[in-house]
Amino acid sequence: MENKERYYNALIKNNGQLNEIDLGEKFGLDENETREIIVQLLSEHKIEYKEDRACNYCLMNTRKMKNKRR
Repeated sequence: MENKERYYNALIKNNGQLNEIDLGEKFGLDENETREIIVQLLSEHKIEYKEDRACNYCLMNTRKMKNKRR
């Protein structure tokens, strides 16, 4: 759980500069651990898949999330 929060905060600060796997490696996570965290964040609707720059994931647009709930 701690790694997930650290990774999520790093993803926010990363702003698409590093790819998702390299970002995880900065925190000592291997590829499998990083992918597990990504799956968890996707299922919690905290991030979404988006091909943009080096990283294929970005934060969910809060406006988009509010519209989905309606």
